[in-house]
Amino acid sequence: MEALPLPCATLHSRKRRNISEMCEADESSRFPLNDLNQDLLERVLSWLPTPSFFRLTSVCKRWKSVADSASFKLACSRVPARHPWFFMVDSHSDHTQQPIVFDSAETNWKKLNHNQDSSASTPVAAASAAGLLCFLRPEGAFIIINPVTGSSRHLDSPFPASQQPIRAIAMTSRGEGFELVTVSGDLPHLKFRRYCSITRGWEEEATLTMTRKADDGDCTPYFLSKCGNVVSTHIQRSPSKKYSSILIDDTLYYLSSSGTVVACNLTSKFVFEYPRLLPVSSEYSIDLVECGGRMFVVLLSEFLETASLRVWRWDETGKSWSQTAAMPPCMSHKLYGKKADINCSGGGDREMLVCVNSGGICRYVMCDLVENTWVELPSCCIDGQNKDFVSAFSFQPRIEALAG
Repeated sequence: MEALPLPCATLHSRKRRNISEMCEADESSRFPLNDLNQDLLERVLSWLPTPSFFRLTSVCKRWKSVADSASFKLACSRVPARHPWFFMVDSHSDHTQQPIVFDSAETNWKKLNHNQDSSASTPVAAASAAGLLCFLRPEGAFIIINPVTGSSRHLDSPFPASQQPIRAIAMTSRGEGFELVTVSGDLPHLKFRRYCSITRGWEEEATLTMTRKADDGDCTPYFLSKCGNVVSTHIQRSPSKKYSSILIDDTLYYLSSSGTVVACNLTSKFVFEYPRLLPVSSEYSIDLVECGGRMFVVLLSEFLETASLRVWRWDETGKSWSQTAAMPPCMSHKLYGKKADINCSGGGDREMLVCVNSGGICRYVMCDLVENTWVELPSCCIDGQNKDFVSAFSFQPRIEALAG
C-alpha cells in the first residue's frame, strides 16, 4: 500500500533509509532483533501496525519471508484489535484505479496495491473485526474481499431473480469466520437468509414477524418543529449505502424507505419499527452506525436557518431517543442549504467517519462519540486533483484474514 500524497518511489526510498538506520542501531544494541529465533521474531512483528510491517519486509530476506509464514499469520490473528481503515467509495468510481483507504492510526490516505476482484461491483457491507468487505454484483451474487491482501471468495445469490428486492445487507465476524445476512420483502412481510463462512453455505430462508410498529403520533425531539419543506417520504441513497444496515449480536438494524429504523431479531424472528426521529415533513439525511457494539442514528436536519448534525441512541428504559453527541454549530452551520447527504461508518469502540456530500460540498469528519469531538479530515489529493468520496466502510487491516 502507498501513503498519499507523497510519490511512491520517494516514500519507499525514504522509509528504506530510515529502516536501514534503525537496523544499524540494532546491531549495537544488547538484544538485536536478528538474534531472536523465528517464533519470537514473528510474535514481535505481528504487533506492528499493518503499514509498518509492509515497510519492514524490505529490510532483509528473513523479514520478508515472515509475510508468507503460516505461524506469523496465526500470531497476527491473536492480536485482539487494530486501528481501523476506511475503504472509500467514489461516486464516479473507476474500477481500474487502485482503491483508496484512510488510515485512522497514521491519519493519512493510502492506495491499496492489490487489485480488487470487484469490477462492476458495489461495496455494501463490512465485517470490521474480520478485516473483510462485501461487494454486490449486478446479478445479485456477492464477493467477499480482504482489501489488504486481495484474497476473495465468490458467493452465489441467496435469492432467485423473481424474489422480492433485498432491503438490507449486513456482515459481521463470527469466531474465525464471518456471517452475511440479507433481508428482503416489504414491511411487515420480511424474510432473511444467512451465509456462514464456516459451513460455506446459505441457511434456509426464514420469515420475520412484526411485533410492534412505530407510533404514528408526534415523536419529534425537543429541538425540532414540524415546519420545513415537504420532501419525498422515500429516502434516496447512494448505491453503496442503499442497503445501509448493521448487525449487532443477532439483531440486524436497517433504514426503511421512509426513514424509520427497523430492528430484525434473527433469533426470535421478530421485527420492531422504532419511532421516527423527525416528522416526514422535515428535510433531513439519516444513517445508522455501530460503535462499541451499540447502534446509533446520525441525523442531519435544518431548523431556524441553520443545520445540525446529531447522534442519537435508543433508550430502552425511557422508550425514547436520547442524544449522545452533536457536531459543533460552527461546523454544522456550513451545511445549511446544501441539501447534503450523510453516510457514516463506525470505527472501533468510539469513532465514526461521516462523509458529507452535495453538489457543492464534500467533507469527511471523524467523531469521537465518547468525547464528542469532531475533526475534519484533510482532502485526498491525487495527481493534483481532490478525490470526492460519497461513503466509507470500516475494516481492521488484517494480513491473516482469509476471504476464501
